[in-house]
Amino acid sequence: MSEKEAWAFQLDWLNIIHLMGLDSIYQIPEHKREKVVKKLTKLYDIELLLSFTPNELDELVANELNILMKKELILHERQKKRIEKQLKSQMGPLRKGIIPIDMNDLKDLDPKDIMKFFSKKLMGKEDEDDNDDDNDTNADDSTGYYI
Repeated sequence: MSEKEAWAFQLDWLNIIHLMGLDSIYQIPEHKREKVVKKLTKLYDIELLLSFTPNELDELVANELNILMKKELILHERQKKRIEKQLKSQMGPLRKGIIPIDMNDLKDLDPKDIMKFFSKKLMGKEDEDDNDDDNDTNADDSTGYYI
């Protein structure tokens, strides 16, 4: 870095990453970081750049990087949304609110089966054993016999 680019030592790259909505410094290629510093050095006078507060410099660099990295930022945002969608689909529809638990059901369970019991309760699935055959949905006449 030359003396003209001495103002770049004031940059807080973690703040710039936060302003851009990125997760890591490695998401910004080195050549693009250098290109932004050179561009701002050409656009503004060195004394003017040194007179800015560090936060103002960070915002200025973040804005220039947003323009330069438009495609990468769009891809990053799409990837974030895709990952969130996958997580939601894998987690399934969790029931919200209070989950009723009968402690008598837990007494008879082995310690290995307790996790299965709670996962079924959280996912909203009822036990297969609890389904009674008395609740038939057929509207047949139950008073007679059919041959």
